Amino acid sequence: MENFRTHLQFLLYFLLFLHSLPFSYAKCTDTEREALLAFKTGLTDPSGRLSSWRGDDCCKWAGVKCSSNQTVTHLDLKNPYPQANGGIIDQTAYKASCLAGNISSSLLRLPSLSYLDMSLNDFQGNEIPAFLGQLNDLTYLNLSFSSFGGEIPPQLGNLSKLQVLDLYADSYGMEIENPSWLSGLSSLKHLNLGFVTIHSSDAKWLHAVNMIPSLLELYCHGCELQDMAVTLPFVNFSSLSVLDLSQNLFNSSFPEWLSTLTSLTRLDLSTNSFSGSIAVDFGKFESLEDLHLSLNNFSGPVPVTLGNLCYLRKLGLASGRFSGDISGLLNSFTGCQTVSLEMLNLNSNDLVGELPDSIGLFKNLKHLDLAYNSLWGSIPASIGNLSALEVLYLHSNKMNGSIPESFGRLSELRDLNLIANSWQGVITEAHLMKLTRLESLMLSSSSLVFKVDPQWIPPFRLDYLQLEDCTVGPPFSTWLQVQNRLTQVKLQNVGISDTIPKEWFSELSAEILVMDLSENQIRGELPEELVSPKLEMLDLSSNRFEGFLPRWSTNATQFYIHENSLSGPIPRDIGTLMPRLRNLHLSDNTLNGTIPLSICKMADLQVLSLRNNYLSGELPDCWRDLSTSSLWVVDVSNNSLSGEIPSSMGLLRSLGMLLLSENNLVGEIPSSLQNCSALTSIDLGENQLSGEIPSWLAENLSATFVLRLRSNQFHGQIPEALCNLPLLHFLDLSHNNLSGGIPKCLDNLTAIVYGNSSEFMAYFKEETKVVTKGRAYDYNRNLALLNVIDFSENNLSGPIPEEMTKLLSLRVLNLSSNHISGAIPEKIGDLKVLETLDLSHNQLSGEIPATLSSLTFLTHLIVSYNNFSGKIPAGRQLQTFDASSYQGNPFLCGFPSRVKCPTESITTTAPPTTGTEPEDEEDEIFELGTGLYVSIVLGFGFGFLGLCVTLLRKEFRKKDIEW
Repeated sequence: MENFRTHLQFLLYFLLFLHSLPFSYAKCTDTEREALLAFKTGLTDPSGRLSSWRGDDCCKWAGVKCSSNQTVTHLDLKNPYPQANGGIIDQTAYKASCLAGNISSSLLRLPSLSYLDMSLNDFQGNEIPAFLGQLNDLTYLNLSFSSFGGEIPPQLGNLSKLQVLDLYADSYGMEIENPSWLSGLSSLKHLNLGFVTIHSSDAKWLHAVNMIPSLLELYCHGCELQDMAVTLPFVNFSSLSVLDLSQNLFNSSFPEWLSTLTSLTRLDLSTNSFSGSIAVDFGKFESLEDLHLSLNNFSGPVPVTLGNLCYLRKLGLASGRFSGDISGLLNSFTGCQTVSLEMLNLNSNDLVGELPDSIGLFKNLKHLDLAYNSLWGSIPASIGNLSALEVLYLHSNKMNGSIPESFGRLSELRDLNLIANSWQGVITEAHLMKLTRLESLMLSSSSLVFKVDPQWIPPFRLDYLQLEDCTVGPPFSTWLQVQNRLTQVKLQNVGISDTIPKEWFSELSAEILVMDLSENQIRGELPEELVSPKLEMLDLSSNRFEGFLPRWSTNATQFYIHENSLSGPIPRDIGTLMPRLRNLHLSDNTLNGTIPLSICKMADLQVLSLRNNYLSGELPDCWRDLSTSSLWVVDVSNNSLSGEIPSSMGLLRSLGMLLLSENNLVGEIPSSLQNCSALTSIDLGENQLSGEIPSWLAENLSATFVLRLRSNQFHGQIPEALCNLPLLHFLDLSHNNLSGGIPKCLDNLTAIVYGNSSEFMAYFKEETKVVTKGRAYDYNRNLALLNVIDFSENNLSGPIPEEMTKLLSLRVLNLSSNHISGAIPEKIGDLKVLETLDLSHNQLSGEIPATLSSLTFLTHLIVSYNNFSGKIPAGRQLQTFDASSYQGNPFLCGFPSRVKCPTESITTTAPPTTGTEPEDEEDEIFELGTGLYVSIVLGFGFGFLGLCVTLLRKEFRKKDIEW
């Protein structure tokens, strides 16, 4: 027995010894060793991957394998750099581990070479050598992702023993001029030509691969193919199990020959332009596991024969233009004893209907995407049966029902997106109780209410939280406070009116990427200092935050904290704290102090909005530092800034909106601004600027569509050069000291003539005061939609130019309080969309044109205090205006004035009046004058008209009323 044990131990040691020996005892020949060394010489190897290639026995070298008869059979030089989920972790380290250079023809001295893998290297656009077509014993050739370029040599078609050919192209791109040579690969089983450009006509590529009966897997995605044969005379590659023709340019109907490929396990025709209905009976594809038809132009319903594919695991039909009721597809799987489907993507189609209860049959489903359709109703309670569900997208539908409590049973759910629907009802703890793995929650609806105990602690810690337009508050509940792992949080307009603990901000600050708490009533103060190195966007706007603006050290590009009650100065070092900022919105607070110079250190700044604060001092003169930036908006309106406009602002070549209104700025408009040729909106109103309006405003700033200079001290004439602004929609020069006549060339303002729309950056809300309907309104929409001309409160004289009646898209015209004379042009009725017309307090005369009655959009009309005479025009629209619109014109008669026209019968029934008596002295004098006028006309004739006018003037002077 002891002897047996000794022999057994000896045998085990011997086996261990054999195991420790090299895999192959073969020693390669000198010819093959020298061939490999010559091959190595042609390569560059920065990471030393081939450092073991020395010594006599090349069979022991890295990547080399030999057969038992001492010949090299395998050369595996694939880049071993680790990848994660198919992606490169560190691009620099990956490049350093790549082989590069040239592939030497010395490989031809390896006659038994059957396996060559050079994938994931970097040959920097070199062509694949044609001599590889002479390696007659090759069965495996992989050159994928190795940055080869140029034409793939057709000599590869001589490799009749080749079973695997992988030429997947990457950055440099490869092409096949004539795909016919592919038919010579008679033993091929696997062919991958991904992103190789194949030049083909008359479906040559298809006929070539159809000549390979052994072919099992064909990958031709992204090959720019566009010639598809709908039918084939015969199908020779009927053993295909994988067919990938995605990301091409096919625009035919669904190929009929596909129905013969009944061995398919994977079919991908996505990202093409296949059209028409799908008439194929998918029930024949019993082995099909993956089907991808997304991003095509199909029509009609999803084929219900898909329900016969009980082994189908992935079904991608997104953006396929499928229509019909979704229940048809889901109910078609009811015949399966077990539905194997793990992924269903119907995103962005035209599907309608309610989700049926049969959704509960898909117990293996992990990914369900039904977003961007027109589904309605509630989520059925059977959704709780989807115990494997990890991802659910139902956003952007018309769901108008409730969310069942069975939702709370989806214990594997990680990603939930239900936004952009009209959900009803409540969300309670039961809906969220068992969602232990939930990482992302997105939900919105104005009729949805969270009724969660304020002290409830949920079982999940989210990375992404987006709740919009639903009721989550008023309290900032515990279930929100414990979410301390968030990288993105959006709680917009959710009714929170509570204070948020400063600690919550501090806990999130290190990892947060996006924070949006806008449009609530959140109170309290923010932490004095925060460090958020990963923050990209912060939006705390439209709340009730108080205290000082925090010193927030961050790399954020967007910072919105407008419409709050923050006070104190802007941090002096804000430009150092936020060096990468693009959008800085601090408007509508109570900030004071000066604008810090460090703002000019924000080299990427695009929008600076500080309006509606209490900032004082002068505008910083540091704009030279931003001369190469993309600064597009400077808005410091409605503050207490003083001094002159710095000439350095003219260095901002990208400046599109300059909004400096409602300050105390003085001096002239700096001529350097003419260099800002991108300016589209200029608002310098309500300041103390002086001088003449420069003509270069039009000569150099032809892109301007808003020019607002009201309430300053400008003098001189209106430059005719302003007529050369073809995009101008809004021109306000009111409340200045301008003189001379109205330019006759205003009909050159083609944007107001034709109503052309101007491009406008919608993400910035411009705000200014617009005087219309006799009042000043804060207008925060696109000013270019208004089409306004306002020259009121100046010293303009002369007539209203006839050319102004060609401004067919004009909505507001205000010429009041000038010295304009003459008659109203007869063609004023051509201004069909005019809404406001104010010509009051001028010296206009003659009759009011009857064409005014055709202005059906007119809602505000004032022609008072002029010298108009005759009958007030009739018309349904004009009857809406009372006597105040015409007062101060004693020679007017007819409704709504109290004076009857001479041609009217004394028994004529006047339009109904309010029945009120005059309430002030002005009304009494008006009645005295108009009554006297009527008596004279009817009793003494027109001969005494001059005397009456003299008497009227005296009466008006007695009461100190303007004539």
